Amino acid sequence: MTTVTAAGQGCVHTWLTVVDMERLSELLSRYVGVEIWVASLVAIAVITLLANQIAQVLLRQAARATEKTSTVWDDALVQTASRPVLAAMWVIGAGFMARVLQRRIDEQFLPEFLALRDVVLIICVAWFLLRFVDKVGRNIVAARVTRGEEVDHTTIDALSKLARLVLLLVCILMAAQTLGFQITGLLALGGVGGIAVGFAAKDLLANFFGGLTIYLDRPFSVGEWIRSPDKSLEGTVEYISWRHTRIRGFNKNPIYVPNAVFTNIVVENPSRMSHRRIKETIGLRYDDFAVIAPVVSDIRAMLEAHPDIDTSQTLIVNFNQFAASSLDLMIYTFTRTTVWVTFHQVKQDVLLKIGEIIERHGAQIAFPTHTLHVSRGNAEEPSPTDPHVAD
Repeated sequence: MTTVTAAGQGCVHTWLTVVDMERLSELLSRYVGVEIWVASLVAIAVITLLANQIAQVLLRQAARATEKTSTVWDDALVQTASRPVLAAMWVIGAGFMARVLQRRIDEQFLPEFLALRDVVLIICVAWFLLRFVDKVGRNIVAARVTRGEEVDHTTIDALSKLARLVLLLVCILMAAQTLGFQITGLLALGGVGGIAVGFAAKDLLANFFGGLTIYLDRPFSVGEWIRSPDKSLEGTVEYISWRHTRIRGFNKNPIYVPNAVFTNIVVENPSRMSHRRIKETIGLRYDDFAVIAPVVSDIRAMLEAHPDIDTSQTLIVNFNQFAASSLDLMIYTFTRTTVWVTFHQVKQDVLLKIGEIIERHGAQIAFPTHTLHVSRGNAEEPSPTDPHVAD
């Protein structure tokens, strides 16, 4: 009995609501000349506009507040959310207006429109997230540069690209499901198609996984100097994409290397060296054998006292061998600097001081010579009548 009574009360309430709406529509039509559905559309548009203006004011206030903080996340959130949020508000308002129009139009269009609305909202969310990821990466780089810290552009760029790729895939799948596609079938189709595409684009996939290996192992980063003994490849890394790596050669020409190449070659990274090496062989004359020991001792003392030589590393100054025309001294040491130009300045200073030491001991640096011994014991005297004998 109670259930029947409640149902009856609900029917009465619905009937009264319909009667009130019809009466309100009649009053608006009679005294204002506007039907209620038109008034509803205008009201929704005005409310959406006001909400949009209020949201803009709040976002501007939030932007001023986040500028005073030291974190990079809140700035990126506010700066990237403004346009997607405002667009989403208009899309939501359009959905309410479509519901009002559906009551005046016999043809059913509301389900399709609402599905389209949901897809557009997904696009707005994807728009916001993609902008947010990109802005966070830029803010992190700017903050570290401002603090004077080292910036790993390669890692930041890799994580940003990976996040954008994942976001795009998720949003595409959500939009497909909203439009009525079966995700399981789509994934199965994608798997079969992926196998076919894999065979057709083998090199492209090899470059993709080569780029992924570079991002994970990080044998080099943007801005570093690399070279390969296996290839005629040397220069500074400028850009690493999923397909290729751009290297700027020392002749300033760009070199585009497919990422798959780096999985099959040896790559040297001089930018990460801890020291630079001086390795020289200096030959003295055989006539200077008596001063070899003091020359070696003075050169070693000079290197140990040199401010640009790292004495904690291997330091060798020894008489090495009796060469064909010289007595060879081996100089083997490491500089503190790794800068190419500064290293050559240090090396020049070391070689000049070595020359001064050799000169101070009265010795000389040898140069290739050949001594020819002619034995005249069995040689025949030339005949005076020989036409080759000079007068």
